[in-house]
Parts: sequence; structure tokens; C-alpha cells
Amino acid sequence: MNRPVDHVDELTPTWLSHALGVGVAAVATEPIGHGQIGENHRLFLTYEAGPGTGPPTLVAKFGAGTDRSIVAGGYRKEVAFYRDFAATVAVRTPGCHHAARNDDGSVFTLLLDDLAPAEPGDQLAGCGPARARAAVVNLAGLHGPRWGDPALFDHPELEGVDPEGAAFLGDIFDGAVTTFVDRYRADLDGGVEPLLRRVAGAIPSWITAQPERFTLLHGDYRLDNLLFAPGGDGGVHAVDWQTLTVGHPGRDLAYFCETSLEPEVRRAHQDDLVASYSEALAGHGVAPGTVGLDDLRLGTLQGPLITVLGAVYATAERSERADAMFLTMLRRSLAAIEDLDPFALV
Repeated sequence: MNRPVDHVDELTPTWLSHALGVGVAAVATEPIGHGQIGENHRLFLTYEAGPGTGPPTLVAKFGAGTDRSIVAGGYRKEVAFYRDFAATVAVRTPGCHHAARNDDGSVFTLLLDDLAPAEPGDQLAGCGPARARAAVVNLAGLHGPRWGDPALFDHPELEGVDPEGAAFLGDIFDGAVTTFVDRYRADLDGGVEPLLRRVAGAIPSWITAQPERFTLLHGDYRLDNLLFAPGGDGGVHAVDWQTLTVGHPGRDLAYFCETSLEPEVRRAHQDDLVASYSEALAGHGVAPGTVGLDDLRLGTLQGPLITVLGAVYATAERSERADAMFLTMLRRSLAAIEDLDPFALV
């Protein structure tokens, strides 16, 4: 197998020819996206045998930053998704032409279909109900085919969380809250820290709640990680699989709704979105009525969990956009928690 490369300059015609199994004569590149723990580049390919030999463009993805001890597990998960899981689910995601990593996962390379002119959603702006519906229907294509499948726990990158691990996660989150609040204190009102501490205290029982309800989760299913086709035809593809895990399906569903919709939009449409998701699940073999509003309620702790950990442990340098994104996601998530009271279900 081709060794993984760690920088766009290493994507030589020779390396690409081996990876793609077809002669590449030349390649030009341009950076794309706003990744926090990875970087993406569009490749413009010229083939030795001429046009039509292979895709004219691809997207290459690599790691980012120098200290990758924390994020290497995420890199392994993303490679595992494209190698081992993408073909077993119905979620729309870019086709993968090559997936390679080193032994510990600190270096990886993906060559993916270029879905341009599709563009990522805007996490700061949020979205309306039409895009939200397309996103939750696509999410059902991830969840439905592996719903309740015990074989998921056999994969080395998808180990379940036991009570000891859940308690450890709660401690990690509580420590991250301290860092997050210290960093953004000037932008937070006085009620944020107490609510985040309450979330931290609930994490151990929340993460292990309803263990009989599980499926394959994206873990960070939100607008910045979704590509929408132009023209409003409903086409949406999910990318960035570094938080792949197994868990309660409400975590992905709630996380999308709470972080991607302004609170007033979510309140007006959350029942319809749950219904659309449930209906789509039925098309993948999940019994009608299996999912309801309580699943959305329970899942809302995913919002602050991923937002705070992402802000504190992102390997990319801080930026004005990233700070604004994390604060916007947290504000929306805490509004959902206050509306839906997940603590009553834990």
C-alpha cells in the first residue's frame, strides 16, 4: 500500500500514480476549507493517457499541526470509515479513491471525490428548515443500516464506553470547561459556566444511558461538515469522519439541530425534523415510531461536549472565525438544553 504523505508537496505524480493505479503526468493544487484538525487541498490532475483517464479533480486530506497525540485517534477513525464502513451505510459522502495511514494514525492521506460546486454549510449563519431536513434525512442513511448492529463493537476504532470510561470523559470535559470559560469569559454571560458544570456532572450517566439504543455515529454532524448541492435540490454529503463512534442515535440528531439552527428556527421545526428523520429511518429498516422527541432531548448534551472539547483541543491555530463558531455553537446548544431539559432523562 502507498505510504501516507503529510503535506501537499509530497503529492507527486509518481505517488499519485501508485495511489490511483493510473499514470498521472502532472498535478496542481489549491487549499480549501476551514478544518481545525486537518487540512484539505483540491488537486487538478493531468493524466499520461490524456483526459478521461481519471477524475480531473480530487480532494486530498491530511493531518494538521505538530503535536498529534490527541487527534491521531480521530485520523484513524476517518481512515477506518472510508475503508471499512462507507460501503455498509447509505449516507451520502464523497467516494474514496485512496485511504492510507501510518501505524499510530498520526499521518494519513485521503483522496476523495471532489463534489464541487457543492459548498459547505455556514456554521455561523446557520440554516433554514429545507437544508435541515435534507441533512437529517441523510443522517438516517448513516444510522439506519447499522442500527443496533453488535458487530460495530468488534471494530478496533469503535470500542464502547464503559462506566469507567464515561467517568473519565466527564472529568476531561470538566477540565476543558475551565479552559474554555477562562478563554472566552468576556463573551459569556454568568449562567454559562454553571450550566456547563451541570453538563459535566451528567456526562457519565448520559453517555451510558439507554445502552440498547445504538448505531454508528458521525459525532460531529453539523453544517461545516456537510456539503450542499447548489440550486436547493436537496443534495447533501457528509464529510470529516474523525469523531466516528458508536452510541445513542439522538446524539447526532440533536447535535445537528442544536448547533446548526438558531433557537427560534429549531423550536419551530424540531418536531418536523424528528418526524422526517424517523420516516427516513423506516426506509432503512428501522421500525416506524422507534425515534421520537425524547431522543432529540437526550442527545442535546452532545452540543456542549463536542463544542468545548473541540475549542480546547483543536490543533489548528486560533482564529477569529473559529472563536466565533465555537461561541455560536455553544450559545445555540445551551438554548436547546434549557428548552428540552435532557437532565430529566438521564
